[in-house]
Amino acid sequence: MGHLRNYSIGDAFARYKRMCGFNVLYPMGYDAFGLPAENAAIQHKADPKEWTEKNIKTIMRQQKELGLSYDWTRVLWSYDPNYYKWNQWFFLKMYEKGLAYQEESYVNWCPSCKTVLANEQVINGKCWRCSSLVDQKFLKQWFLKIRNYADELLYYLDKLNWPENVKVMQRNWIGRSEGSEIEFEIVDTHEKIRIFTTRADTIYGVTFMVFAPEHPLVAKWVKGTEYENQYNKFLDEVIHEDRFKRMAEEAEKKGMFIGKYAINPMTGEKVPVYIGNFVIYSYGAGAVMAVPAHDQRDFEFAKKFSIPIKVVIQPLDGYKLDSNKMARAYLGDGILENSGEFSGMHNRTAIPLIQKKLEEMGKGRSTVNYKLRDWGISRQRYWGTPIPIIYCDKCGVVPVPYEDLPVLLPTDIVFTGEGNPLETSNEYKNAKCPKCKSKARRETDTMDTFIDSSWYFFKYASRDDGDLPYKKEEIDYWCPVDTYIGGIEHAILHLLYARFFTKVGRDLGIHNIDEPFSTLITQGMINKAHPFCEHCNKFLPAAYDTDGKWNGEYNPETQTCKTCGKPYIYKSAKMSKSLGNTVDPEDITKKYGADTARLFILHAANPEKGMEWTQAGVEAEFRLIQRIWDTLTNDNLNYRNERHIFDDFINFKFNCTIKQVTEYMEILSFRNALNLLIEMIELIRLYAENSVNKKIYDSIIEGLIKMYYPFIPHMMEEIWELKGHNDMLVFEKWPKYIKKYVSDEIKNQWDAFENLIEDVKNILRLLESSKKTEMTVEKPSKLKIIVATDWKINVISSVKNLLQNNMDRKLIIKEIMKDPNLKPYGNLVSKLINNIFENVGKYGTPFKDQIAEYNFWKQVSDILSHRINLEINVELEQDSKEPKRTQALPGKPALVIL
Repeated sequence: MGHLRNYSIGDAFARYKRMCGFNVLYPMGYDAFGLPAENAAIQHKADPKEWTEKNIKTIMRQQKELGLSYDWTRVLWSYDPNYYKWNQWFFLKMYEKGLAYQEESYVNWCPSCKTVLANEQVINGKCWRCSSLVDQKFLKQWFLKIRNYADELLYYLDKLNWPENVKVMQRNWIGRSEGSEIEFEIVDTHEKIRIFTTRADTIYGVTFMVFAPEHPLVAKWVKGTEYENQYNKFLDEVIHEDRFKRMAEEAEKKGMFIGKYAINPMTGEKVPVYIGNFVIYSYGAGAVMAVPAHDQRDFEFAKKFSIPIKVVIQPLDGYKLDSNKMARAYLGDGILENSGEFSGMHNRTAIPLIQKKLEEMGKGRSTVNYKLRDWGISRQRYWGTPIPIIYCDKCGVVPVPYEDLPVLLPTDIVFTGEGNPLETSNEYKNAKCPKCKSKARRETDTMDTFIDSSWYFFKYASRDDGDLPYKKEEIDYWCPVDTYIGGIEHAILHLLYARFFTKVGRDLGIHNIDEPFSTLITQGMINKAHPFCEHCNKFLPAAYDTDGKWNGEYNPETQTCKTCGKPYIYKSAKMSKSLGNTVDPEDITKKYGADTARLFILHAANPEKGMEWTQAGVEAEFRLIQRIWDTLTNDNLNYRNERHIFDDFINFKFNCTIKQVTEYMEILSFRNALNLLIEMIELIRLYAENSVNKKIYDSIIEGLIKMYYPFIPHMMEEIWELKGHNDMLVFEKWPKYIKKYVSDEIKNQWDAFENLIEDVKNILRLLESSKKTEMTVEKPSKLKIIVATDWKINVISSVKNLLQNNMDRKLIIKEIMKDPNLKPYGNLVSKLINNIFENVGKYGTPFKDQIAEYNFWKQVSDILSHRINLEINVELEQDSKEPKRTQALPGKPALVIL
């Protein structure tokens, strides 16, 4: 259903933009490589390609039934060799430029998926796809140097029209920090370790160093020593822990001394070297200088292992820190002590001076560090793009020649669920070296499938298959993508990779685009009520076994939890296959039609908001569609030629609707647009109850058909044909409002009309409340509208003019009271002027005088009577005997309900 929402949003916007005269590229493709197809091959002995194509045919049929207006001539599927050939081309180009490299490294390993995961694919220590806990493995992998573009990826974020939360997520993931790289020499070895710190001011307080347990040098240093056995046990324990939990402030600090010492470059002191669970090899240098007096994790570690604590910053407030009495680290700024020549300085002032001294000593330098790691793309799976590399004993690592692309996936694979499937194909892995023609071995890892989706938008724009992936001139015409609609889950995966690939392509000279997506719309989640056990505090998954028998965690007949036997309640939960609370769009389209499904999705909430799926909601939209049909096809009408005030009103409302709906369509606020269109449907029904002006009525019906078209195209095309049009609605232009019908003067008059209706409704609600408190109130049947006298119009106009001359209140009252015609209303005039001063903007009128306003309310009395179901009488203030008559203001009559 999430896909249906995404498709419906994009289709409505594409149809609207076409009607506005734009050349719209709205394509479709299938990101078809990946684990689902491969797992199906393992579980069901199916061919991944056949399984994939079968599913694509199903989804394509459903998409066409929904009326999605894709350009099907540009359709792509990532498993097509003519597509993944260019994945390999990009890889080879990056290899040539030094952007693709291979090294041994600890990588994220999903034991369930049996493959490596990029850092971005580990969510809270779990696999992004299957939610299994992720292990660490030391493997040789291929990486892409996304870190080379870290600064540019950060810089261009500010230029993008993206949701701020997405930009914040990317900024945090890239994690730029300015600091110092400092060199520590390891005693009795030839190793020198460069660590990164943002706190060079604390270097004199270093009392130990901590390495990540998985750091390769650690295993080398402990080998054959008394620490080796303990180290191996500790490594085995830590390597299976969630690395994010390891780094958490509140996590228990674990570690051990490994018998090595390092030299503090500023003091020359020897400090012990430990390993600790809170240091991660893949971050920074995999080692940190530990300053327990001024870092909380270091402090806790030092306390646990009885390591000395040395204070080097004293607070500015004069309080004296004593390392023997400290209960926690001091993290604030202050004055340096025990810091050699820098003692007595403010710690922040000292940072650049300490950096300068380290540089002069050849022991450090100022630098910028990034949390972002290079993108590990090697995957030990079959259903992905083969990495175009050959290993030769004589020539080493040899790239596959461009003319030999694509490197095709073999078909003689044995799927066992264990190991790398491509290793089972001797024909595939045994190759000839392109250089020396000797026997060689082909790379058997495939690429991360996020490669496939990192540049597909360019391929939509240009289908040329020459020597380059696409034609530069076509990319420069279509790209960047104007509007991208997707889920927030792509924030630091697909969207970051797509930005990286776009910049690489630019630097390769194959296009001039800096960023792939100008505007990003992140669609909200779809939720649905689902059984929740309060006693077990969890949602209860629905499930069926292979025989189709119920196997869920709740009993739908007794409405109880299977685990505890207690009754469950219903709570809203995100639609997911794991819970089993999904809805098949095909069930909706078969029963209610595609337009009902589209209308429900688009009307339930604006795209960026979450929405609740309910059966009642679908049925309500189905009834609405029938009402729209009845309204737009109604031919049981009485026509007239003479002008009526209702003509002006409905013309005003219709043109306002065009203006506002157009504004909402531009920002994809479809719910708001549909609400206005529904209001217009009700208003045109009211207009049609009496005689109508044919020209006005027909133009409004035609405009409504056009404005509903992006949302419910099938029905609107049908109605358009019924109205006698020969050309299809898809070729029509979006309606434009007529300015004279929405002028400020006309708008203010009809705003006064709507405000009066709202005031009456509020009074009626108060009367209804009085009934509920058992006060005797007769049901009202009449409304008196009392129109303000002309002297009030004159006073308001005079006050506003005098205010422009910066006159104060007393002078204004004195000046206005010079008018002899106002003397009979002295107190009322003073009161009105004081009220105007309290809120100048509240007072004004769209009517030139009392008679003009009186005539307006008389003319609209029939419409008013219908809207509020009361008999209407209009009176002049000077003729009324009602005590409330004095409350009448220009444009805001006094109201008396009887």
